[in-house]
Amino acid sequence: MSGFVENVTGLRNSGEFLNGSRAVYVSRAPGRLDLMGGNVDYTGGMVFESTIAEATWAAAQCRDDQAVVFWNPQMKAEGWRERVTFELAQFSGEEAVRALAAADPAAGWTAYVLGAIYLLRLRYPEQVRTGVHIYIESNVPLNKGVSSSAAVEVAVMKAAAAAYGIDMKGVELAEACQWVENVLAGSACGIMDQAASVLGDEDCVLPMLCQPCLLQEPVHLPDGVRCWAIDSGVRHAVTGVEYEAARAAAFVGYRMICAWEGLAITRDTASAIPRFTDPRWRGYLSELTPSEFRSRYERRLPEQLTGAEILAIGAEHPDPFTTIRAEVNYRVRDCVRYAVEENHRIKLFIDLARCAALTPAVSLLHQMGELMYQSHWSYSETGLGCEATDLLVELVRKHAGEDMLFGAKITGGGAGGTVAVLGSVHGADAFEKVVAEYARLRNFVPHVFRGSSQGADRFGIRVVGESA
Repeated sequence: MSGFVENVTGLRNSGEFLNGSRAVYVSRAPGRLDLMGGNVDYTGGMVFESTIAEATWAAAQCRDDQAVVFWNPQMKAEGWRERVTFELAQFSGEEAVRALAAADPAAGWTAYVLGAIYLLRLRYPEQVRTGVHIYIESNVPLNKGVSSSAAVEVAVMKAAAAAYGIDMKGVELAEACQWVENVLAGSACGIMDQAASVLGDEDCVLPMLCQPCLLQEPVHLPDGVRCWAIDSGVRHAVTGVEYEAARAAAFVGYRMICAWEGLAITRDTASAIPRFTDPRWRGYLSELTPSEFRSRYERRLPEQLTGAEILAIGAEHPDPFTTIRAEVNYRVRDCVRYAVEENHRIKLFIDLARCAALTPAVSLLHQMGELMYQSHWSYSETGLGCEATDLLVELVRKHAGEDMLFGAKITGGGAGGTVAVLGSVHGADAFEKVVAEYARLRNFVPHVFRGSSQGADRFGIRVVGESA
């Protein structure tokens, strides 16, 4: 992707797609990797997010007419239309934008970028008066659990805003992109993906309490410690039934706990993203401590409930982004336990990482690795495990050595996707053995993620050409 600016310059100079007399605004947004965390963002837990080296680039240039034109050459290889044109007048409301994205299955990918133009037009009507060209290139693999959707949302939103003379950055940019994915694309993600893509940086990991987006100081891993990741080859999607069921089960348990405590659950009218709240935990299930959960609620919660049983209760489901399905079994107790204990594990992991950075000690790294293994197996308890990712984790154990590989875990929404691996610089050969053995056993060459890169804010905006 280092040649993206050159590609944009060529398109502008040739007059192909871009106008040679107008400035073009370029943004870059990386994918993200959960070193720890992944499924407690929506319950208000802590996450620990790294960027990856792979990223999405977007170029935006205002037009003289009302056309909104998206061109993403990568989509052709996926069997979708790579170039799609709309009219600004069609961006008349949320339902209209959702209908635009759904009108042509071959252009469904535009759900993640149409919302950017709609939101900018809604919030900044004086600036967004004309159409825009959006050109996109990406090497973030799709459906691998590394936030390809967040990367494209952030890159397009930031570049389009700059083209219209709007400065969008920080939490504002992340929340705007989450709104697009939740409300317009219909994907039940939390804010961590977009926030990591916006606010992350090279060679550090970002702690974030998702209430909704409370940032802590970035953490630099100790010298000689590396974070890698391996694609399992099993496609992951947060629109999948496993992810939806695990998320919905956590909120079913949350509703039951609030009922036992006599706490009213109401809609949070102050939140830009639709959500529910209560007087004690403010809608954040992960605020329960493990001891509180174990002593007061664990044995009272049902192990499983069918959707039909949940619907028969008749109470409102306190999650706007999941649906209770009568035929699905919901692991209520396990999913609440995960929301509580994973939050605790992540906070401990971050404290250990900070200590290890100040006073290097292999024992601390082994404790961090153990927390990763615990996190991995807790995914299986919630129904988000996967045979392929289990195999990868066991291969890391097999090749770990004394001080080479410390731990591994499934990431993101689970049910496939990518496995993160924590190791030392001396463990590079051991890591390559894991990759090679996995490739042989699965007859599949996995994508391997190495390194990190700047988030969208640190990269900023590059301007190609001068305004007319």
